[in-house]
Amino acid sequence: MSELPKNLYRAEKVRELDRIAIEQLGIAGMKLMERAGNAAFNVILSHCPRAKRIAVVCGTGNNGGDGFVIARMADAAGFRVMVYLLGDPAKLKGDALTAYERLEGSHVSIFQYEGHSFEMFDVVVDAMLGTGLQGEVKGPFRQAIDNINQARAGGASVLAVDIPSGLHADTGRVLGVAVQANLTITFIGMKQGLLTASGPDYCGQIVFNSLQVPQELYAGVTPSALRIEAEDFTSLFGKRAPTTHKSQCGHVLVVGGNSGMTGAVRMAGEAAARSGAGLVSIATRPEHALLVNVQQPELMCHGIEQKSDLLPLLDKADVVALGPGLGQDEWAQMLFETVMQSNLPLILDADGLNLLADHPRERANWVVTPHPGEAARLLNGSVTDVQADRFYAAEQISQRYGAICVLKGCGSLVCTGKTVSGGDGDMVLCDAGNPGMASGGMGDVLTGIIAAFVAQFHDLSSAAKAGVFVHARAADLAAAGNERGLLASDLYAHIRGLINS
Repeated sequence: MSELPKNLYRAEKVRELDRIAIEQLGIAGMKLMERAGNAAFNVILSHCPRAKRIAVVCGTGNNGGDGFVIARMADAAGFRVMVYLLGDPAKLKGDALTAYERLEGSHVSIFQYEGHSFEMFDVVVDAMLGTGLQGEVKGPFRQAIDNINQARAGGASVLAVDIPSGLHADTGRVLGVAVQANLTITFIGMKQGLLTASGPDYCGQIVFNSLQVPQELYAGVTPSALRIEAEDFTSLFGKRAPTTHKSQCGHVLVVGGNSGMTGAVRMAGEAAARSGAGLVSIATRPEHALLVNVQQPELMCHGIEQKSDLLPLLDKADVVALGPGLGQDEWAQMLFETVMQSNLPLILDADGLNLLADHPRERANWVVTPHPGEAARLLNGSVTDVQADRFYAAEQISQRYGAICVLKGCGSLVCTGKTVSGGDGDMVLCDAGNPGMASGGMGDVLTGIIAAFVAQFHDLSSAAKAGVFVHARAADLAAAGNERGLLASDLYAHIRGLINS
């Protein structure tokens, strides 16, 4: 993936950026369209060097206008180019009409789209539907999308202009059907939906181009979310003082590890230790305590049978991680209620979240880390509802429970609980990570990392954001391109390098 901007926007805000560029900064819309077409054509040249035949599939809006510019430039460069237009040419207007008219005198063949196949082309350019799409894709657009995807399956490269047609720019959900691109070039403002939910599946490699607009353009439009970058944590992971001792690095208490789930607390505990916590204690089933301690002698393991066994451990801890391997039986519920009665900072995961869904409450100073299934239970909805708008789901969980919400998944989100739908809250997105993380124990490791950062840095928001990034980046380093077979414990070796500057 090419370097992407930090600021992420909803579609309406990108349209506002366009408006300001044209109306206030005096950049002609046609000039922006020419720049967009040129940038997209250069992507074809650099990524598809053997291409000879190009199909450009256009709608009648400005997205189609970008496609007409691409077609003209490809023709001038000697490619065999065919344009397929969906919609009545009489509906073309403004800059899109100008771009269409400039095709006159070229060798570009223009066809009204009537179910054509694109399998004879080396490259298919999707310039049909832009960021304004809201409803489900229907009619000839749906057929065109199906045929573009068939061409890709047959070996053609697919370039989406600004956004794959059929993908919702704000949420990353598929509106019935969407173009599955190899490459997506997007302009002026980075659309947040490209990086989460189904966005990464359909965008392929993303290339961002600002179209040479001045930086001042962005001053008046607040982003809807921010993309997490390593530079965000430079000061957090500064070099420790020579006199640092373990009591200054915090004491993490991990609570869980019910019958058959010993590994969960062990992984969370080791992750906390590898992430710099000074001390890590484990509260688990009595029969598990010795086993965990033998496997990882740095962990202080305690068998818990009743509430009175846990209270002294809470008195000594700086932060609690509750949930890894917790279960939902009476023992688990006793631990859950005991921890909830304490005032310690809390990281809640796994079955801790399921118990919270059954016994909902608000609480101060805590982080909840649901995957989409757990998020659905916390919201009394469905996974489909959560994935339809992950930003909204994260916001609702934060507000309902008074928590910082880490909504895990492709394009993990961290929401502090402020209102984000208007774009003036605190929502960040992590685009690091890979499909190899779809394996058991990954969430336990994340819980341990966040808990360790809370113990050391005493700020839940920074700890949640840094934890999500370090976890995902460590997974990328561990996978090194070989994602299948990645284990949660493979991340440990890479965590230390990421947190030592």
